[in-house]
Amino acid sequence: MTAILQVKGITKRYGGLTAVNAVSFDVQKGEILSVIGPNGAGKSTLFKLISSFVPTSGGEVLFKGVKISDLAPHKVARMGVVRTFQETTIFKSMTVRENIIVAHHLRSKASLLGFFLGSKQAKADEADFGKSADEIVDFLGLQSIRNELASNLPQGHLRALGMAIGLATNPTVLLLDEPFAGMNHDETMKMVANVRRLRDERGVTVLLVEHDMPAVMKISDRIVVINFG
Repeated sequence: MTAILQVKGITKRYGGLTAVNAVSFDVQKGEILSVIGPNGAGKSTLFKLISSFVPTSGGEVLFKGVKISDLAPHKVARMGVVRTFQETTIFKSMTVRENIIVAHHLRSKASLLGFFLGSKQAKADEADFGKSADEIVDFLGLQSIRNELASNLPQGHLRALGMAIGLATNPTVLLLDEPFAGMNHDETMKMVANVRRLRDERGVTVLLVEHDMPAVMKISDRIVVINFG
């Protein structure tokens, strides 16, 4: 298998605290790799470094052989490395479908002015985004809540919406930060199935941080353990 993502000696220091200390591992194309460890081990910071939400203190991250660490986060996302968040980032006054459509704008062809003026390209983008959003809703089994306001969703559906938002960006590598947090057993098993289908049917490589060990053991091809950075 080919390493699609390479983490090489990545380090992050905050003053005298070393949050992530020379961590190295490869993520193979088409695999599901889980990162586990106790609270405060540095897992979420590691995700922020990989997705370039925080600058590195040392080391580098390569995507398809190209260095992506310390680039602007939106550039990394457009290249295909996309992360979700522990705190599901959504517009709560919008419906599920509207949230997914908004996430598509990362890959829009029209300019911001074009969307404001309703240009031909902007209208074409909006039509494509709507079609894609409906496909994602169907793929993740969210048909029953597609028109529900995000503010009304329970935790399980919020997590599923977070994954849908990530999927809308057309990722090559999707970083899921605690995708099963706050779910009951049935919700967790449904999400586990969705993550596996994401890899099997859409070819997305998945890197996830999670504390639910039964789910981790069920879903992972490989596991990386991090402790004290």
